[in-house]
Amino acid sequence: MLTVLLALALAQAPQCSPEAAALIKAAAERAAVFDLAGAAQRLQAAVRSGCADALVPSAYVRGLIAAREAYRFGGSRESLAPVLEAMTQLKSASRGTNDRAAIATFVLQAAAAAAQSERDELSLMIDHAAELEGALMVAGQPGLPMVTAHEVAGDLWLQVHRYDDARRAYERARNRVGVTPRVTLGLARVAARLDATSTACTQYQRLVTSWKRQETDPPEISEARTFLSGAACKGASDAK
Repeated sequence: MLTVLLALALAQAPQCSPEAAALIKAAAERAAVFDLAGAAQRLQAAVRSGCADALVPSAYVRGLIAAREAYRFGGSRESLAPVLEAMTQLKSASRGTNDRAAIATFVLQAAAAAAQSERDELSLMIDHAAELEGALMVAGQPGLPMVTAHEVAGDLWLQVHRYDDARRAYERARNRVGVTPRVTLGLARVAARLDATSTACTQYQRLVTSWKRQETDPPEISEARTFLSGAACKGASDAK
């Protein structure tokens, strides 16, 4: 039923209301501060209002959240069901092999593989997604909404404990999409896992310094501040 409704909405492609456009903008702002759940809520509200522009980002973000949750359950069939549902919706929305819905589908396939710790499948899917997204960017078009494929690549490799691959992915993301909070956090986490303490302290400090204070800081910023207050960073500072 959801797939049918998605197809009908795309076929009609109504003009998004100013309220729906504001919801999509607010969703992007929430995603930029690590709040994918908040982004998903706003996107779903935009979809309910009849805004076709919100359909792909909504399915994509819900799929990312579900895949991360599925990892906690070893990527069981039941836990991956919401991810597969999101992929079905994206495939219905896709109009080609290199549009955002198609690329988002590959990212979710990679996320599902990561949930099952299937590293070979993860590599195949996320590399393909990043390659397609890179082609869009070279052509002057934006990458995936809310979280780019390049950023997700680093997150997924970090999730499955492939730290060198994660570092390379975040560095590619930095070169392609810029120094986003997600990239900076990823580089800090990877450095900490690889015992590159000085680099970890530097990256966490960059994240905190560039952070625009929210009403409530997310766990990622608390993580950064906790790391910076620890003996490791104090020792790195004293050694300079």
